[in-house]
Amino acid sequence: MDLTDGYGRKINYLRLSVTDRCNMRCIYCMPSDGIRLLGHNEILSYEELLQVARAAVANGIEKIRVTGGEPLVRKGIIQFLEQLAAIPGLRQLVLTTNGLALAEMAEPLRRAGVQRLNISLDSLQPGTLASITRGADVNRVLAGIEAAERAGFPIKINMVVMAGINDAEILDFVALTLNRPLTVRFIEYMPAIRSENWEARVVPGGEILEQVGRRYSFTSQDRDGLAGPARTFRIDGATGNFGIITPVTGHFCEECNRIRVTASGRVRGCLFADDGLDLKPYLERGDHEELKLALRSVVACKPKQHALVEEEHNYTPFAMAAIGG
Repeated sequence: MDLTDGYGRKINYLRLSVTDRCNMRCIYCMPSDGIRLLGHNEILSYEELLQVARAAVANGIEKIRVTGGEPLVRKGIIQFLEQLAAIPGLRQLVLTTNGLALAEMAEPLRRAGVQRLNISLDSLQPGTLASITRGADVNRVLAGIEAAERAGFPIKINMVVMAGINDAEILDFVALTLNRPLTVRFIEYMPAIRSENWEARVVPGGEILEQVGRRYSFTSQDRDGLAGPARTFRIDGATGNFGIITPVTGHFCEECNRIRVTASGRVRGCLFADDGLDLKPYLERGDHEELKLALRSVVACKPKQHALVEEEHNYTPFAMAAIGG
């Protein structure tokens, strides 16, 4: 069964958040005073999350990305991932993590059936990363990446580029792809929490490509049907590749193939869509067909484009950890 929205886009990708908790406090993800964390009874149980996933796959979802917060801080995550991987019809199970727990968990994640990892890393410099994340140790993240490589994971490293903060490291990150089978993706800073003068932090994707092009020759790479929004490139002769994600200067709404479910059970057709539909009443009734119809109704109402396309940026600020990064 295909899942198609009102604009003819095939929706085959679900981002499924399992927690709003995180062991980092990144400056672009949450305000300095933190966020109100959900209570235990407000977060979907693993069984409820599996109900959502099964209904989504029955509707035509082929790829699920498990997110947070930081998904690896939730107890019992490995067993849940094993159950998720066993859903008939699911083609790809991937996970986004900040890497702090990967040194210990890479092998169990691989055995559980996770096929790919996205690892958030915004600086290779200890002081800069500690400042961006409000305290994280870059060496722990790098050790986690090495453990994931040893476990055989295809790895994407996500870097949110911020002018005057970490943009001087773009070429250092690109160099990681020269001799290692890594994908590095540069993401434009998004004003999720509406920090003051946020526009000054945005480094346009075009400028990133120009900077890389002054040092290296590179060519564009094809995208597959389950890919996310990145435009991907490979430096001539490199082992890995790099990409850019441009939600601010070059939105990708026309090709959007995603919906997302928060840890509290709200399904959104767009990251910047306010509120979303609460799935808890459908989960409480335990009606699989009704849950499928609820997911389809959100897809049917999926907006044509996100609020960042609008000049007035008409959306309610939010913390990424609360939605699912």
